[in-house]
Amino acid sequence: MQAEETVVTFEIGKARFALPVSPVVEILDARNISPLPRTPKHLLGLIDRRGCSVPVVDLRRLLGQADAEDTDRTRIIVLRIDRPEQQRQNVGLRVDHVTEVTQLDDAGSAPLTEAELLRWHERMVAGIGRRGDAFVTVLDVEGLFAGEFAHFAAAGQTC
Repeated sequence: MQAEETVVTFEIGKARFALPVSPVVEILDARNISPLPRTPKHLLGLIDRRGCSVPVVDLRRLLGQADAEDTDRTRIIVLRIDRPEQQRQNVGLRVDHVTEVTQLDDAGSAPLTEAELLRWHERMVAGIGRRGDAFVTVLDVEGLFAGEFAHFAAAGQTC
């Protein structure tokens, strides 16, 4: 985690997470997702974004949490992921609720070593930060999707 990095914070259940704002393309309301056959359970399917097919990953499922129905607060965070020697990949990340775009407090942030106490695979977590009195798990965008690019390519993104 870099000091003073701007992040978008969001919730999955009662847990608060953050992603760097730099790869965020846009935040969409929940919408119809076209399912795909023979893909991992967390790859929900495709959405249409201005004529482009974008694969959508359910962060709840990716983190091993129970499914939840969409609400009026459910959002899809569209991320642009730069891949070495390949074209950029847009991926949607379904979350329960986007809370704010902000900077995390400097005091109280911790590197990955504290995050290793969590049960998630360490490649997904960049560190633990604070926003006021709340802890925020900062996710590593590239680590979050490591090993998923073959599934995304099979999903047939057209843009």
